[in-house]
Amino acid sequence: MGVNTSDFSYVLAFSLFLMPITIATTYLSIYKLIPDYLITKRYFKFGLYSIYTFIISTYLIVLSVFFGLIYLSNFEQSNMAPISKSLLLVAIAVYLVVVIVSAFKLLKLNLKQLENTKKLETKVLNTQLKLKEQELHYLKMQIHPHFLFNTLNTMYGLALKKADETPEMILKLSNLLDYLLYQADKPFVLLTDDINHINDYIELEKMRFNDTLNIAFHKDNIIHDKQIAPMLLLPFIENSFKHGTLNNGVLDIGIRLSCDAKNIYFYIENSSKNHDTKSKGIGLENIKKRLDLLYKNQYSLDINNSNNLFKIDLKIKSL
Repeated sequence: MGVNTSDFSYVLAFSLFLMPITIATTYLSIYKLIPDYLITKRYFKFGLYSIYTFIISTYLIVLSVFFGLIYLSNFEQSNMAPISKSLLLVAIAVYLVVVIVSAFKLLKLNLKQLENTKKLETKVLNTQLKLKEQELHYLKMQIHPHFLFNTLNTMYGLALKKADETPEMILKLSNLLDYLLYQADKPFVLLTDDINHINDYIELEKMRFNDTLNIAFHKDNIIHDKQIAPMLLLPFIENSFKHGTLNNGVLDIGIRLSCDAKNIYFYIENSSKNHDTKSKGIGLENIKKRLDLLYKNQYSLDINNSNNLFKIDLKIKSL
């Protein structure tokens, strides 16, 4: 306001008169119009009240120019500061402040909205994660009793016969329980640990079936640092023992497990005469749900029951 004038008292008085107009217009914009009408998408009222604000503030700006002309320069236009002579320049000075501060207010509100949205998304994701963890835990709890029930039945039969294999079976069961208690709750375990667990389970089943079991477990190119979800493959193997049928007095089971840099390949087949793949117990349904939760869109599962063979072919994108 003091451009091309040396009358400091005039400039100070004019600015002090203009300042409340600028403050009032700005505060009305950032504390009422923007938060109450623009942000809440009440655009009609925002436009209407903005027009009211503009009319009233413009009227007050006109008064400020007359204040400078009448009271500060005694009706002598030559005594006025150059900028205060122009209604347009004074209005630009006022509304420039209003626009800049309003822009900062909008930026602040948008950043706050983004922060709240991010917090809400994080909360939703955490809730979904907890639900998935609870569902996974529930599915695991269904698997554990199923496995323990079969194993304890076998051990009970051996104990009745006072078989020499009973102590060895107890030791292997102890190893399996240790795995279930301390490893199965982890999101992922080493593939080699899971293989050891499967081997212990197969040895237990061999004791139960004696000469009526013909099983082959082939492992190729196992990468030692490869990881997999715990208790993921065992239900398939459990299922083959539980629902497989004897062929000429023998249950035939073939298992192949291999991996490369990106995938884990698991294949199992067992002799079967049941052509209804839906009647294969809760194990398969549970494992499908776990695969969807843990490896969504990162696995392929093919189940086939034909020619007296029940086959499962699984490929998982590994870690």
